[in-house]
Amino acid sequence: MYTSNKIKAVLFDLDGTLRHHLPSAGEVFLEHIRSLGLKISEEDHIRAEHWVHFYFAHSFEIQADIKTHGYDKKEFWVNFTRRQLIASGIGPAQAATLAPQISAYMGESYRPQTHVHEEAHTVLQFLKDSGYVLATVSNRDDPYHEEMKTLKLDSYFQFFLAGGEINSFKPDALIFKHALELAGTSAQETMYVGDNYFADIVGSRRAGLMPVLYDPIRLFPDADCATIKSLAEIPILLQSAA
Repeated sequence: MYTSNKIKAVLFDLDGTLRHHLPSAGEVFLEHIRSLGLKISEEDHIRAEHWVHFYFAHSFEIQADIKTHGYDKKEFWVNFTRRQLIASGIGPAQAATLAPQISAYMGESYRPQTHVHEEAHTVLQFLKDSGYVLATVSNRDDPYHEEMKTLKLDSYFQFFLAGGEINSFKPDALIFKHALELAGTSAQETMYVGDNYFADIVGSRRAGLMPVLYDPIRLFPDADCATIKSLAEIPILLQSAA
């Protein structure tokens, strides 16, 4: 059995790390707004993607928007689209005008497939066989055990933690500390892997865990932490942490 002398548990984010939407919402959004004649540079696109990650890292903005509009309501997504257009370099007035139309398009036309990369199964099985404690920590509101069964991911993990279960969401340190209690490991013995720098890296580091950014498209090239483009790199990181 192989385990790092230092790391005893590897915790994962779910959405965007183990579970993916193909194509991504960002790709479809960019293609559509460009089809409308909006001039969006690659720099604009990257800035907007950074903003989306920041927004969904339980930011004050999303908390205010949920309080004002509710979540999964038409008004919420129109306002989100307006914010996303502004982050893409579109002026506030034009963004407000275009947001209802673009939000409606995304709601009606965006039908991604849910996908788990084969490498995830390979790596997770290796880590489980090697004796690591494995778990997922997500900013979801509700438990998602049944979905993990559907994704055929449930057999690898000892537990699945949703922020809504304890009213703590990444990057709040409390959700990570609760995960440590469930894992039975210290922060120094635990690695956390996630794709959202603002939620996963800031939060796990705040709680003292070893943060690892999963960034296959190098959205955060200057991230001040260990970064991987493939989950297959995790065993290498664990060896180096020994």
